[in-house]
Amino acid sequence: MNVLTRPLAALIAFGEASRFCGRIVIKVLNLRVFKFVGEAIRQAGILITGSAIIVLGLVFILGLQCGIEGAYAARTVGDQSATGAITALCDLREVIPYAFGYMMAAKVGTGFVAEIGSMRISDEIDALEVMGFDSVLYLGATRLLATWLVLPFLYAASVAVGFIASYLAVVVQLGQVSPGGYFQLFWEFQAPTDFLFAGIKCMAMATFIVLVCIYYGYHVTGGPVGVGRATAQSMVANILGVHLIGMVGTQLFW
Repeated sequence: MNVLTRPLAALIAFGEASRFCGRIVIKVLNLRVFKFVGEAIRQAGILITGSAIIVLGLVFILGLQCGIEGAYAARTVGDQSATGAITALCDLREVIPYAFGYMMAAKVGTGFVAEIGSMRISDEIDALEVMGFDSVLYLGATRLLATWLVLPFLYAASVAVGFIASYLAVVVQLGQVSPGGYFQLFWEFQAPTDFLFAGIKCMAMATFIVLVCIYYGYHVTGGPVGVGRATAQSMVANILGVHLIGMVGTQLFW
């Protein structure tokens, strides 16, 4: 029995978390969340003002990295003109989704855990319930809706920033290929469906991260120490989830 205790406890915890996250998703899909649309818009504004520049900055740096590494890799095999193809695959399919996943987990997700966890240990969530508010709807569904409202536009902007960064690294900084030669292979090795599939990966990662962090924040116990512990646990779960979603998405789409 001792051997099975921890696996069974983990399985039960996973089931409880899945049921809780399912409740949040249902409250968004059945449009009940629009009862608190003002709170959802406020959370969307916080997400834009607090995280958009950071996400775009990370994507820009990783786009530069894709361009530089792609240029030197192509030079190593004696085919410098292939740099455009390498950056096309690197930027859209992998770098941008993972940049979203990392920043959502490190910046947005941990903020959700800390904020909701602090409300839990200070009895603010219990106060909401006493006043007749659906705390899961008010604290969870509004944040998920805000993420769904902001992320598609932020994703489109990130794609543009990543493409510009790779172009600057390959054509302007290194001067390895001409602009025409770079863009010829760059556009040949991607299609509109790649943009859609990468967007699906980004949205899946963001949704997973938001749901996990709301769950950990909502179920915090143990005072301030418990908030710190829940934040660390959510970060571990999110990093694992980001890489699992990335791997499955790449296998399914490409």
